[in-house]
Amino acid sequence: MLDQLILRFQHRLLRYLLYLTNDRALAEDIFQEVWMRVLVRGGQYNGKARFDTWLFTIARNMVIDFRRKRTTTSLDELIEGTGDDDRPFAHELSDTSPTPFEHCVSAEDRAIVAEALLKLDPIHREVLALRFHEELSLEEIAAVTRANLSTVKSRLYRGLASLRPIFAEASSLIPAETA
Repeated sequence: MLDQLILRFQHRLLRYLLYLTNDRALAEDIFQEVWMRVLVRGGQYNGKARFDTWLFTIARNMVIDFRRKRTTTSLDELIEGTGDDDRPFAHELSDTSPTPFEHCVSAEDRAIVAEALLKLDPIHREVLALRFHEELSLEEIAAVTRANLSTVKSRLYRGLASLRPIFAEASSLIPAETA
């Protein structure tokens, strides 16, 4: 049973952890720990929420716990330097079934979107990743992040607003096609 869950959710979970940590090695370590926790505490899953919501909540809490051990007190403080070598998912991690978000953009656009998301504050990046990559509802995002619904909506709005100038800048760098 656990093997089936891992196969079903591995790409989504690792992608989410990469967005939260911006560090592939750390994301992989936490990924393993999340599945160990699911194995040990699987009986605590009550079925009231979708399994992926419960799984992402565990993952988020583990990232926060890891950061607290390093004297960071919340996910809001996860802003770190992002050099070119620290961009782990610009061309990585494709799920076997593309999301509607992935259908809408080409491979080049996905790279631009991934780079733009890395420029956002972690609280905005997390909400955007959960909404558009993981396709969670706003209510499910609120459950994962333990924020009220209006906060989730605000973070989503502000995250999208922050992406507009980044995309405008990126589009001005792309030469127009000639006919």
